[in-house]
Amino acid sequence: MSPWVVLKFGGTSVSSRESWDTIARIIRARRADGERVCVVCSAASGTSRALEGLIDAALHGNYEEPLTAIGKRHLALAHQLGLDGEVLLQELLQELERLAYGASLTRDVGPPLHARILSMGELMLTTLGTAFLKTQDFQIHWMDARTILKSEPIPRIPPHEEFLSAQCNHDPDPELQQVDADIFITQGFIASDAQDRTVLTGWGGSDTSAAYFASKLEAIRLEIWTDVPGMFTANPGHVPGARLLKQLEYSEAQELASSGAEVLHPRCIEPLRPQKIPLHVRSTANPDLDGTVISAETHSYGAQVKAIAACTDLILIAVETPRMWHSVGFLAKICTAFERHGLSIGMVATSETNVTLSIDPVYGFSLEESVIEALLADLNEFCQAKCINGCAAVSMVGQNIRSVLHELGPALEVLDEQKIYLVTQAASDLNFTFVVDNLHAQRLTNKLHSQIFSQIGPDDLFGATYRELFDAPDISLPTSWWKTRRDQLLELAAESSPCYVYDRESLDHTISHMQTLQSADRSFYAMKACWNPEVLQVIYEHGIGFECVSPGELHYIRHLFPDIDPDRILFTPNFVPKEEFSLGYELAGHVTVGNVRALELWPEVFRDRAVILRVDPGHGRGHHKYVRTAGSASKFGIAPEDLPLLQNIAKEHNIQITGLHAHVGSGILTPDTWSSIAYALASIAEKFPHVTHLNVGGGFGVPEKPGAIPLNLTVLEESLQQFRETYSQFELWIEPGRYLVAGSGVLLVRVTQVKRKGSTYYIGVETGMNSLIRPALYGSYHSIVNLSKLGETPSMTADIVGPICETGDILGRARRLPETKEGDILLITTTGAYGRVMSSSYNMRDPAAEVVI
Repeated sequence: MSPWVVLKFGGTSVSSRESWDTIARIIRARRADGERVCVVCSAASGTSRALEGLIDAALHGNYEEPLTAIGKRHLALAHQLGLDGEVLLQELLQELERLAYGASLTRDVGPPLHARILSMGELMLTTLGTAFLKTQDFQIHWMDARTILKSEPIPRIPPHEEFLSAQCNHDPDPELQQVDADIFITQGFIASDAQDRTVLTGWGGSDTSAAYFASKLEAIRLEIWTDVPGMFTANPGHVPGARLLKQLEYSEAQELASSGAEVLHPRCIEPLRPQKIPLHVRSTANPDLDGTVISAETHSYGAQVKAIAACTDLILIAVETPRMWHSVGFLAKICTAFERHGLSIGMVATSETNVTLSIDPVYGFSLEESVIEALLADLNEFCQAKCINGCAAVSMVGQNIRSVLHELGPALEVLDEQKIYLVTQAASDLNFTFVVDNLHAQRLTNKLHSQIFSQIGPDDLFGATYRELFDAPDISLPTSWWKTRRDQLLELAAESSPCYVYDRESLDHTISHMQTLQSADRSFYAMKACWNPEVLQVIYEHGIGFECVSPGELHYIRHLFPDIDPDRILFTPNFVPKEEFSLGYELAGHVTVGNVRALELWPEVFRDRAVILRVDPGHGRGHHKYVRTAGSASKFGIAPEDLPLLQNIAKEHNIQITGLHAHVGSGILTPDTWSSIAYALASIAEKFPHVTHLNVGGGFGVPEKPGAIPLNLTVLEESLQQFRETYSQFELWIEPGRYLVAGSGVLLVRVTQVKRKGSTYYIGVETGMNSLIRPALYGSYHSIVNLSKLGETPSMTADIVGPICETGDILGRARRLPETKEGDILLITTTGAYGRVMSSSYNMRDPAAEVVI
């Protein structure tokens, strides 16, 4: 008999005529190779969620609208396939209506009914799929998966898991192998129990169903066709530079799936192991790509991290009591409590007085709050237990992970001042995991990926990056004024490169957008970001004030704008001599003090004067440790414990504390950051009765990478307005700097040499870190495009480097560009801030000039 191959197609792969044409071509190719074919299908994309919505509506007695929508969706697909959906789906839609009607009468949907309703998506889809493939001249047999896949009874399993996340027997089935059909189609996700009741294999469990069929058929291969061409070194939706993994061993793929990689269901690997059935992950949209092969026979690459995975929205349970020390059976009591409530334990970390555990929820189903409360009640009978929500596990997956940990020090700097709840290492040495707040998971993933994979090129293990596979140009930016002014920029570059170019219209637009914040009473531009006089003129004309940090900046502003009202100048120095504070009172309308020691040493400078205090809220935020300007590791701000001393000094010398200021960092994209600062300052203001304004600082983030989500000013405004409703007595001040000017500036550089070294290409340009030091100093990302060949298809991946004699003179790593040659002009984006102002003449090379258009 010919061997079997199992083809599984996910929801996005079965939802259009185009996809079904691809499915037909794949089946035809497998038959031409002499293979018999088992086709396993998920429900059409979005159907299972729609059926969940139908259940919710039925429980409220109103199921008609979602039922109609589900029917219309499947009838529309039938029409695309050239089928009579009314006839083909009549019985199934009628059954679905009866089930929904029954649920609306009883206002109850137990696990058995829940499973029956959700199973209808796969049943309807495979009915249509069978009819379509018959029109393509296939002799195909439709099979009900519930007659083949039988769930295995598990003692003390909760009913919802028994019916909604069942595990099935997958022993070889000789009778199925001899079925009188060369092609049959069946359903993923559904099975039945010993009483022939419908059960499900878990949310997203069609992968597992396909693995069960592969095992029963003793197939030579399982192919999972999905919307991505394989497994990657990270989630390519968040990390476009993630590389395709050409091959993985079963255990590695299992760890990745269990750690948050969403390409495969965590349970789909195990059924394949006994017979060593290889699993191929392929893309229906790009069927010619090879994808990822998962098998028992992979080449050994030694100790190596192969991927970074993140699993968000975890729940931790922290148990604490000194009585656990040397207490025999204490952990057993904890585990028994988890078992009693039907909860699986994921990760565990212990000390003499604390045990922290993660709850491993039923895949795809959220935990009910009442279950957690009951668990905590049981645990609190013999210890102190608490629940920690909103956590994320970031895992490095590979082989012999502990032997490469010493190489990851720089990457782990992203954890500076962030709370780590749990650190675990698998006994198998296949992963190393940090549990942090959800908020920090993506930044940690990006940082680790950059540190580990940035210097890795294509080889037998690692394939092309996601960006390379799909030729995604590196120009997806919120500000694209330079595209429409390309010809003008090329003319400027011919005369003046290297040069910074600032666009007045873009700057004007960004300022106007920021000024829509009605919650901010005053704005002061942090002029250290860019002090080009024409840029400052635009800001001045908008009525914005200036925040200065040095005597040079003070004199410069007073020189440029001799008639400026001093009230528009805010002086915020740090660790400066006495004379600078005196000068601040002479040239600026407001002076900020960030060190109680200055008031102790020179009270005569501040006596009978108004002072703004820069306080440290205790934590910092930002894209790099050097720009997080709060917390014990930062030099900025007055520590909370110094405030009582400061109160005494102020009272003794009649120093009027009229304002409070805090600035927690730069590059912040979390919109509630500034309201959090405001609440913290309002609390401190209770100690200082003369405070009239709270300065929540700047740090408004500018998206760096393509596809990054910009700062949501609407949410920021709402959060600040909520604060003002409670504390209407305070003015709110802000200090936007980079946010205003970054997008209006670009750096134009000419290509000097292109070089290949091994598998890496280098594109050399005429200036480097002497003009733009942010990539070397902060590891910051600036998109880079070949302006001379704008719009051409990217065809090479290269590092963009400058002429400075330093290894760190790299402006961009692994950038996708069209074929680039000497003389081409490259454009580096979002360089309007901290570009020219931070430049130098290092190596005695002049930095780029400035032009305003």
